Order: sequence, then C-alpha cells, then structure tokens
Amino acid sequence: MRKIFIPLIALLMAGCQLEETPYSSIFTDNFYKTAEDAEAAITSVYGTLGSLYGGPAPLIASDFSADQVYARPVVGRDTYTLFSYDKQYSAAKSFDRTNESPLQIWRAYSGIEKANWVLERVPAITMNTQRREEILGEAYYLRAFYHWMLTKNFGDIIVKTKASKNLTEAYQAKSTRAEVYQQIYKDLDEAVKRLPSYSASLVKGRASKETALALYAKAALYNEDWATSLAKAQEVINGGKHVLLTNVLDVYDVTKEDQARVENMWAFESESFQPGQTSQVGSLYGPANSNGKEYGRVSYGSAFAYQSFFNSFNPKDKRRQLLDTTYIANNGNVVPQRSITPVTTQGVLVKKYRDPNSNGNVYAVNIPIFRYADVILIAAEAEARQNGATAVAYGYLNQIRKRAGLEDVPAGLSKDAFIEAILQERAWEFFAEGDRWYDLTRTNTFMSVVAKAVNNVYPTRNPQARNRYFPIPQDEINANPQLVQNPDWQ
Repeated sequence: MRKIFIPLIALLMAGCQLEETPYSSIFTDNFYKTAEDAEAAITSVYGTLGSLYGGPAPLIASDFSADQVYARPVVGRDTYTLFSYDKQYSAAKSFDRTNESPLQIWRAYSGIEKANWVLERVPAITMNTQRREEILGEAYYLRAFYHWMLTKNFGDIIVKTKASKNLTEAYQAKSTRAEVYQQIYKDLDEAVKRLPSYSASLVKGRASKETALALYAKAALYNEDWATSLAKAQEVINGGKHVLLTNVLDVYDVTKEDQARVENMWAFESESFQPGQTSQVGSLYGPANSNGKEYGRVSYGSAFAYQSFFNSFNPKDKRRQLLDTTYIANNGNVVPQRSITPVTTQGVLVKKYRDPNSNGNVYAVNIPIFRYADVILIAAEAEARQNGATAVAYGYLNQIRKRAGLEDVPAGLSKDAFIEAILQERAWEFFAEGDRWYDLTRTNTFMSVVAKAVNNVYPTRNPQARNRYFPIPQDEINANPQLVQNPDWQ
C-alpha cells in the first residue's frame, strides 16, 4: 500500500492564508496544466494536515481543555487546561507554542484555499477522467473537513468556496453555523459521488467514500441533524468495508498500522523518515528523560491522564491497558507510579502513541482522525436521540463494549440515561484522540464536567461560558476588516 507524501513543491504551490497576499493568477494559470500538476495540487491540500497535526494543535488545544489528559505545568501549554488564554494567544506566541494552539487550527484556511484552487482549475486539465474525478472528490472532502475543524473550534466562521485572486476576495465576513453546515453537506455530497470505496490498494492517507460518509455522519451529529447522521453512519456500516479489530490494542500498534486500516478509516500518517511528516504527540506522552524503552527513544513526560479518568474504567476494560501507572525503564527496572513524574505522585501514562523504534523524537505512529468505532457510536447516539433506547441503539453500543471485554449496557435505560452511557463510552474509547472536548461542548456540559477534573497539579479549573469556542485569533481580525470576534470574547 502506497503512502501519500508531501513534497516541497506541493507545499509551496497554491497555498495562501487569509492574512497573506494571494498568489498571482499568473502563477496559478501557468501551473494547472498537466496530470502531474493536479496530483501535486491535491497533495498540497493534504499537506495542511501536516501543519495541523504536527503540533498537534487539534489534539492539544482540545484535549488539554477536557477531563481526560493534562499538560505538565509549562507556560503556554497549561493555558488550555486553566482556561487562561486570551484572544491574542499571548502565551502561545511568547513561548513558541503556536503549533499547539488554536492559532494553528485557524490555518486550516490554508487547506481550504488550496482546495478551492483545485476545484476551480483541475476540471480543465486533460488527464485520466476517473482520476480527475477522484482528485475533485478529495478536494471537496478536505474542504468540508477543514470547515468542520474550524466551526467546531470557533463557532461561526468564514465559509470560503472561491480561490482568492485578490485581497477583496480574500476578505469575507463570517457565516452562521447553519450556513457552515449547509456548505459542509454540499461538499460531502460531491465527495461521496466521486471518491472510491476503501480497499487495501488505496493510497495511505487518501480519503475514501466511507471516510466522507463518516465525516458526514459526525458533522450531522454535531449539527443535531439526527436523521442524516444515522443514515450516513448506517451507509458505512452496511457497506461492509470496515470492521472493528478484534483486539483494541492493535489499533495503536505502530507495527500493525496496515492491518488496522479496516478500523482506522483515516489518520494523520506519521513517518519517522524523510520524505514524510511526523507529530510530536508521541514524545509528549512518553516518560520524562526518554526513560521508557517501549514508548520511544526520545520522550519528555509532558502530558498525562488524570487519575480520576483512569479510575473511571472497569478493571476488566481492555482499553484501560492503553493507560499505565508504572513503566519499565531503559535499565529494565519497573518505575512505580509515584516516580513517573516529579509534578505529582499520581501520574498516569498514555500508551496510544508509542513507537519503540522512533528516530529520536520523530515517531511513525499515526494519529486516528476517523475510526469505525466512532461510526458505530455515532449511529447509536443518532438512533437514541431520535427514537430513544431502542434495540438498534443498544446493538450498536454493545458492539463497542463487547470488543472492550465488558458486559452489555443494562436493559431498560431511559433515553437520557442511554445517551449519557454513549457519551461515557465515547470518553473511554477515544481518549487522547482530540474528541472528548467537542462531545462536552456540543452537549454544553463542559463547565460542570471539567470543573470536577482536578488533581494536585491543577486543583482548581474554572471554565466559563465563553470557553465553549476558542477566540478567533486577534491578528486575523486586525487583518480582515469584515471579520468580527466571537461575541463572548468581545
């Protein structure tokens, strides 16, 4: 199976962030001529994932805000845990943590801009018709994904569907959340029509029809469009292209990534060699001083799970094995929990991003973005939101529990209790994958839940209503006269 790489030329072409002067039409007119140009252009659209997940801002800014994992106290990284960031993102800038912050997430607009150029110029290129349609499908999918990434973090955002050929076209006002989702749906309708179904021959990192349907189902769930969410999730389920791995630990085994693609539908493809891209997430979660040979050759001990989250697992739950309260040091000794980190005696290590053969702090372990387990739990929730705790909803939820080694959810739950059980299952299934914060914000439960997620490192956490969405970077507002700050941050 081939891997999608991001060559330098692809990163240089067709890329424009909103605060920059758009590339000239002369350059783009001369570029979009051949099939090779089309391939380089769509590769560049994927390249924005590297700038997002290299940090990895989509994980850190959200996960450190939630109730599962936290940062070792370091200025610029603990601002999300403490909800002490400002609309200038002063700490992120001052302490060189921009790539971990919502500032980086806003740069998803770079991917949107590149996708717009593909959608405008590739249709005129003479090339293999089927591959041209696939490239357009990938561009529609990625444009939808980047818009969804932005709206779940910032709320009302700018919807960009045309390439910026001048500053007038680059500057736009925000659209409402409803309008954002309307555009996401339209793009995904186009993507589903054009993308190939998943197969083992699909280039690693490329989107498939099933990936687009998974995004459709999840976006509709966030939009509280239960019927659409259920229909799209069931289309993936009934298609039979993806299944749950028998052993949940295999999803995160760096040596089994190819086998895991039947569940891990789309991921940030990390590599420990060049050309390729990597993420610092592995080295953040491993023990301090690179002292845990099963985690990676260089790790910093920068992030841990809350003891309360570890305690929430049933001891029989196989997913708890993806957390650890001891580890084996490089000298073969077992390091007890009290010595995992000097900042607390209750440090809990996250084991989802291990790469024992890392190239220093360059890890080859992938970051899941959409997993088949997510599709199943989306279907369970969408069904329950519409129809209550039906046998269909129970069936979906219990698939995930069975794989985890747990008994079925008790029968006879009320609708609200069943939905709460699904949200809790999501917490156990997707921890440290950049998912939990958005479950808390979309259900508007983040203030009550997060306030309870404290320890002796962070004894008090006080999220406010305005923290439901991150503030739009003030630099962007200063640069765009039509852009206004989120109301709660004004």
